[in-house]
Amino acid sequence: MAVDSASREGVPEGAAPRRRSTADQDGSPGLRRASLGVADIAFFVVSAAAPLTVMAGVAPLAIGVGGVGAPVGYLLAGATLALFAAGFTAMTRHVRHGGGFYAFITRGLGRPAGFGAAALALLAYNGMQIGVYGLLATGTQDTLQALWGVHVPWPAIAIAGVFVIWFLGHRSIEFGAKVLGVLLVAETGILVLLAGGVLLDGGAEGLALDSFAPGHVLVPGTGAVLTFAFAAFTGFESTAIYRREARDPARTIPRATYIAVAFLSLFYAFSVWIVIQAFGGSQIMKAVAGDPTGLFFTATTHYVGAWATDLMHLFIVTSILASQLAFHNAINRYGLSLAQEGVLPRALGKVHPEHRSPYVASVAQSALALVVVIGFAAAGADPYRQLLLWVNTPGSIGLLALQAVTAVAVFRYFRRTRHEEGRWRGTIAPLAAAVLMAGAMWLVISKIGLMTAASFTTNAVLVLLVPAAFLLGALYSLRVRRNRPEVYARFAAEPDDEADGQADSEDDEAADSGESGERAGPDASARPDASARPDASARPDASGGPDASAGPGGPGAAAR
Repeated sequence: MAVDSASREGVPEGAAPRRRSTADQDGSPGLRRASLGVADIAFFVVSAAAPLTVMAGVAPLAIGVGGVGAPVGYLLAGATLALFAAGFTAMTRHVRHGGGFYAFITRGLGRPAGFGAAALALLAYNGMQIGVYGLLATGTQDTLQALWGVHVPWPAIAIAGVFVIWFLGHRSIEFGAKVLGVLLVAETGILVLLAGGVLLDGGAEGLALDSFAPGHVLVPGTGAVLTFAFAAFTGFESTAIYRREARDPARTIPRATYIAVAFLSLFYAFSVWIVIQAFGGSQIMKAVAGDPTGLFFTATTHYVGAWATDLMHLFIVTSILASQLAFHNAINRYGLSLAQEGVLPRALGKVHPEHRSPYVASVAQSALALVVVIGFAAAGADPYRQLLLWVNTPGSIGLLALQAVTAVAVFRYFRRTRHEEGRWRGTIAPLAAAVLMAGAMWLVISKIGLMTAASFTTNAVLVLLVPAAFLLGALYSLRVRRNRPEVYARFAAEPDDEADGQADSEDDEAADSGESGERAGPDASARPDASARPDASARPDASGGPDASAGPGGPGAAAR
């Protein structure tokens, strides 16, 4: 992985040049500041994981390969991701850019790697979001059939889903957070009902803790369980891309990240343990072999009632929709950020004057989803085995790869930069996370047949899409450096916090007074231009002397 030493404008890779906000550049409003709290961001990232769908649809497969020790696999995956979160959240205090992974990777590994990460993020998040339209179609078909005996062709359901997600993504981020909050409570609530029924009844054979005994955990199938477990956490890392909309992001982002990882790991492990108790340790494998997709539904009918099973059918559909919306919002903010960089078309960087959402990016992502869904439908593809699994697989592997590379970038950044994060968060945790995340990625790739049930050739193509996307992004950076050096030099640049905050405040005042097109207060052009500031190259490099990101972007942020 090449690390570019300097740009044509002389900005060292360890330093982060400043850039003005989009509001300063084109007069359009920016994203609404300080609109999301810890709970709001946690709703987004937990909803992206779709807990009910993961439990009802995937957990039985994990039990089938790992036996009664399967719950520990989710705890191990959660512990690994918590280790990753230690360095990841420390980095959020030093990088105020809204580009998430690609901004972190740029800081630690250079701009070519950052471009590669941006391309891979677009592939991964779009793969996760668009592929799940296949799951939405099959899940809705099953629900309609189970409750009302109605059959609807899957393309119609998937296309309708695209328009529903577009509408929700077009609205304000606060509206989306409220929707996700309601849907998340519903999907987790039905599993809590099942847990209550099993605990009150005592289970089929009495409540037992043998799932956590070493003899049931240290088995060959645990590696396969980890494959499903890591995929179940998909989306937790998207906390960082909501930085510009978070209240007190230096505190909000880390808290939301840790809450999401802790909740998912404990909730998953507990839910899997509950369903094992529902059938009994001696009978669970027989139940999984007989009806894996109906495992949770059968348990819910027995311990709670048929009415709860009907609700579970409905809440699985809303769980999938919540996941879709969370990923859609994440993709839109990546598109917005890259458009503001000048890497993607500028039109994608427009923000709705009323809803303050990246509405053009939302339209573009929905249009792409529509093209993919229609293409698979026209080819006569199966919505689950092909649209879901084939499109989702490079997405999940891509996110694991981004996490592994980000851990390396965090380690390298803190090795070269003076900071106050301590040795644990600045060195030990990111280095250990890099090793463990690389191991997780290798594990998932080695067990990919369990996820796709596809041929070797198909699996090879799906896996190779990940390094191909990264390589194309890195190669594109060389073209940008040659043809548009100013865009290259300011890629993933730190925002001018003072100007950005002032512009946003003025946008809010203008929106409140119905003047979204004209800003109150001093004209933006009267504020100092970022290009008029001393060149970043004039500041001491991070490797010698004061931290290049000191001041508003340096370690002092951790002390505030």
